[in-house]
Amino acid sequence: MDGWHTQLLAAPHQAAAIDQQLALTVLLPAYNEELAIESVLEEVVRALDGWESPYEILVVDDASTDRTAELAERFAADCWQCAVRVIRCPQNRGAGAARKVGVRAARGEVVVMLDADGTYPAATIPEMLKFFPAYDQVNGARTSEQGTMPWLRRPAKWVIRQLACYLTGVAIPDLNTGLKAFKREAMLPWLWVVPNGFSCVTTMTLAFLTNDHAVKYVPTAYRKRIGKSKFHPLKDTLAYLSTVLRIVLYFRPLKVFLPTSGVLMAFGVAKSCWSFAATGSMQESDIVVLTAGFMTAMLGLLAEVIVAHQRR
Repeated sequence: MDGWHTQLLAAPHQAAAIDQQLALTVLLPAYNEELAIESVLEEVVRALDGWESPYEILVVDDASTDRTAELAERFAADCWQCAVRVIRCPQNRGAGAARKVGVRAARGEVVVMLDADGTYPAATIPEMLKFFPAYDQVNGARTSEQGTMPWLRRPAKWVIRQLACYLTGVAIPDLNTGLKAFKREAMLPWLWVVPNGFSCVTTMTLAFLTNDHAVKYVPTAYRKRIGKSKFHPLKDTLAYLSTVLRIVLYFRPLKVFLPTSGVLMAFGVAKSCWSFAATGSMQESDIVVLTAGFMTAMLGLLAEVIVAHQRR
């Protein structure tokens, strides 16, 4: 068997027979994580101890200004349990850019991605891999919030997650988890929508959910990060919200356009009734609102036709 080209398209009932044959890449995007990178690498190796199939660890250093890449390369030179590769990006472009580099460079048919700051326990990885090949993506759903500014992050995440659940029609326990496992070939067609910034993991989840891929969630612990957080409260929260709307507009535009059209039309009808009762006739503003509602619906239908054509 060629370890990097094991067939993953078997029927779900074959999962138990195939799961130990998966060729695997563990992807660690890293930027200035010198305090955590070695312990995270060691934890990944321990978690996959006894894994019988070929696997590699791929560290993508996003132009760190500390010793992150150097420490990862030293670990790679000493590691005998698996292949460890380190890719040094020439300039810092963001967490999403590093992930895209890693997905393209990965040799495994399944890619497991986790942060290099020690927040996600690598011990969850074997549990996640049990669900392949039946699922296209498996996510670690965090059972706690250990990030900075939880008073801001929790309500913001809840509101945006509820919006994403409505727009996708799927219950999403954790929208922006950084612990993900997915079939590489299923992810490659959607890398073009992944932004270079922090909302990249949200985009990866939504791209699969809005394109009818099988997505699974498994509970995972979440720990306080090692080192300094790179979270920017206002900028990253706004990017998070815009990502949800952007991805749904890309793939399910009617979920946005039809409700907006319905609100405008209802307001236009109510305003027209009030105007007629007060003046005996409709006003120009009533016609403008009704026309805006109608045009919004037409734009949504046109966008849906374009999306359907692109999927052919």
